[in-house]
This record gives sequence, C-alpha cells and structure tokens, in this order.
Amino acid sequence: MEGIDHRMVSVNGITMHIAEKGPKEGPVVLLLHGFPDLWYTWRHQICGLSSLGYRAVAPDLRGYGDSDSPESFSEYTCLNVVGDLVALLDSVAGDQEKVFLVGHDWGAIIGWFLCLFRPEKIKGFVCLSVPYRSRNPKVKPVQGFKAVFGDDYYICRFQERGKIEAEIASADPRIFLKNLFTGRSLGPPILPKDNPFGENPNPNSENIELPEWFSKKDLDFYVSKFEKTGFTGGLNYYRAMDLNWELTAPWTGAKIQVPVKFMTGDFDMVYTTPGMKEYIHGGGFSADVPTLQEIVVIEDAGHFVNQEKPQEVTAHINDFFTKLQDNNKSL
Repeated sequence: MEGIDHRMVSVNGITMHIAEKGPKEGPVVLLLHGFPDLWYTWRHQICGLSSLGYRAVAPDLRGYGDSDSPESFSEYTCLNVVGDLVALLDSVAGDQEKVFLVGHDWGAIIGWFLCLFRPEKIKGFVCLSVPYRSRNPKVKPVQGFKAVFGDDYYICRFQERGKIEAEIASADPRIFLKNLFTGRSLGPPILPKDNPFGENPNPNSENIELPEWFSKKDLDFYVSKFEKTGFTGGLNYYRAMDLNWELTAPWTGAKIQVPVKFMTGDFDMVYTTPGMKEYIHGGGFSADVPTLQEIVVIEDAGHFVNQEKPQEVTAHINDFFTKLQDNNKSL
C-alpha cells in the first residue's frame, strides 16, 4: 500500500515486522491482527487513520508473516505475546505514556490480555469480533469447548500439531484462505474430518470467485506469505490456550478497566455462536467489562468486518478515540 513504511524491530527476544504510517508526533494506534491474518488486514485503517493524524502501527504478531516464529507452542502464551507488544510500544511510542489499541479475532484476545496486564499503557480499546470472557477457574478452555461444541469444533481440531496443517495443505492453502476470509458460515465453526473446509473436490484455485471487497491481489498477498511460513505459528496460539488458562490464574475474576468500544458484523461466526448475543447484549459482557462504552453491530458484514466495511470501521474507531481525547482535554 502506498506510503506505508515497513521495518523490523527487536522485541522480547524475537524480531518483529511492523507496518506504520502517520505523523511521528501523532497519537499511536496499535492494530493487532488475528488468524490467519497479517498486518495487511489493517491496510485500509492504516491509511484512513494516518490521514486523520494518528500514527498507525500494525505488527505481524510472532508466528506470522515476516516476524520470527518460535518453534514450540509454549512460546505463544499471552505472556509472551503481550511481552512482545510492551517492548514494541517502548520502541515505537516511548514518548507517549499511553496508546490507542485496536484488535480483531486473536488480536482482540491479545488486546484484552494487554488491557488486563498493563492497563496503564492503553487510552482506549476498540475490540472487533471477540468479546472479553472472564476466566472460568473450573474448566480448561479446550475441555469446555469440546463439551459444548464437540470434537470437530475448530479450536479442538487445531490442537494436534501437524494434523490440521496437513489437511490445509491437501485442501490447497489458497482455497482455505479464500473460504476463511470470504465465507459467511454462521454459528460455531465446525470442521468435519471428511471435508473440513467445504472445498470443491476438483477446485481450480486460480479461478476463484471473490467478493468486491477482497481482490485477487489481496488473496495473492496472503497466499505468498503463508506459503513461506506455513500456518503452524498462528495455530500455536490455539495450542497455548490451556497454558494461558494456567498462567492467568492470578487474574481470576479480574475486570477490564480500560475504556472499550466493541464492534462486530451481524454475520460474524463468533457473534452468531449460540449464547454469544445474549452475553454481549444481556449484561454479562458489561459486567466483565464495566468500562464498556459502546456496542456496534455492523449490518451485512461477516467476521473480517474491518476489511469488508473499512470506511465504516475506521469512522467508528476515530469517533471513539476522538471522544476519549476530548474527554481527557476537559478534565
């Protein structure tokens, strides 16, 4: 994308690739991607926010893109990844006491952990797709998911190293990525073992029909990066979920204390999972996040709402951060 700068930064024992744009003196907005994604998911927001005076910074998280990929899943815990981000902020925003934060999918989950562990570093958090859920001290995450959704629930299927990677390879990574980014399946993602990604048995991966908001150039970019790195780095975040549960025992019952705006698409697979709408709108979410200020459901949008409705999402982000800055000025 024109005008976006790229560089490598040493953080927390690894080398991290970041994309950034905007005035050096502008308020920093840290943009965190999810799975299977890259800094590139924020291409529209980077340009949009920088034009409004923000300094947008979007890393490839560890395990993704041009950043380092440690081998063991145990190096992908919330403590590892938040450690990366704290070091990154010290490097790129050392002159700013606090920054704005935006996260989507796993980037939202990591964003919640960053707000939980280091709230003094965050002015406000715009969370896309995945709401905060308090730690359940009685049930490990993977066990809980399996009990509710079964063995074929995607998080359960992602646990065994090498198995789902082989299934992605046999399905064709291009088809896998296309289906994930542009699919509109509702409810909990289930990956049946006989046809996990719903692919055509005789696909022509070079002749794929794509929606207007996701071009062949976009798909080619993702394919080129994941052909180089594979998917293990991103899958390791799921494989560390039970380890995160163990490590976060001291935060059982802790509330988020950072101003939050939550956004999702009305066709998002997380939002349409049974029980999620009730949690988000019925008081459970605001009980866990007493600083929740806004909930926005964007119509006719799926999971990757930041790519599908880029101008609308950027406007919502700017609106929330502008309100927070105005409130701080009036204090």
